[in-house]
Amino acid sequence: VHPNVSQGCQGGCATCSDYNGCLSCKPRLFFVLERIGMKQIGVCLSSCPSGYYGTRYPDINKCAKCKADCDTCFTKNFCTKCKSGFYLYSGKCLEKCPDGLEANNHTMECTSIVHCEASEWSPWSPCTKKGKTCGFKRGNEIRVREIVQHPSAKGNPCPATSESRKCIVQRKRCQKEGKGKKNREEKRKKPNKDESKETRQESKGRAARRQNREQRENNSKTQPKKRKAPNKEQDLAPADTAH
Repeated sequence: VHPNVSQGCQGGCATCSDYNGCLSCKPRLFFVLERIGMKQIGVCLSSCPSGYYGTRYPDINKCAKCKADCDTCFTKNFCTKCKSGFYLYSGKCLEKCPDGLEANNHTMECTSIVHCEASEWSPWSPCTKKGKTCGFKRGNEIRVREIVQHPSAKGNPCPATSESRKCIVQRKRCQKEGKGKKNREEKRKKPNKDESKETRQESKGRAARRQNREQRENNSKTQPKKRKAPNKEQDLAPADTAH
C-alpha cells in the first residue's frame, strides 16, 4: 500500500490512497478489490457485485469471490445462480442432474420429473351418425376428458383425450328441416278423424239424394203422359138434349 493515506476520501471510503483507492470503508459498506488491467483498486459498495458474496466482521465487511461455476452465491459453498452450462441443485452447480430429476433449460435448475395427469371420463354422448341422431340404426358415441397436468420433458406422455365406440339405436325417421312447425300448424287446422268422417258421410248423402232426384226428373221426361179418361156425364149430356 502506498504510504500516502488520505482521510478525506470519496465514494464511501473511510481511508484511501491515490494509488490503491479505498483502503477501508464506512460502516455497513462492503470492501471489494476491482481489477483494472494489472492493477487492483479498492472500492466500497452497499452490496457485493455478481460473482461475489459478502462477509461481515467486526472490523471490516468484505466481498469474496464465488466458485468458478457460480454466477451468484450466498456463501462460498452455496450458489444461488449458476453460470451457463451448469444446473443449480441444492446450492451446487452441476453439469448433469441426479437420477430422478431433469434439467430445466428455462430456469437452469434440476427439477422433479412431472408426469401427465388427466381428468375422469365424461359420460358417453348420444348415439350419432354424420352429426345426426335419427335416420340410422348403427352409429357412434364418444366420451372425452381433459388434461389437468402437462408432463415435463422426461415425464410420462398424456393419454388420449377422446374415445369412440359403436352403438345401436331404435331407428326413427328424421323430421324434415323447416317443416316441423308447418306440419304442426297444418295438423291444428285439420279437423279430427271423427269430424272428417261425419263430414264425408254427409257429403255422400247429399250427393246420393241429388242423384236420385235428377234420375226421377229424367224418368219423368222420357215416359209419355197418361191421358185423362172422359167424363161420361159430360159426353152424354148433349145427346140427351137433342132427343
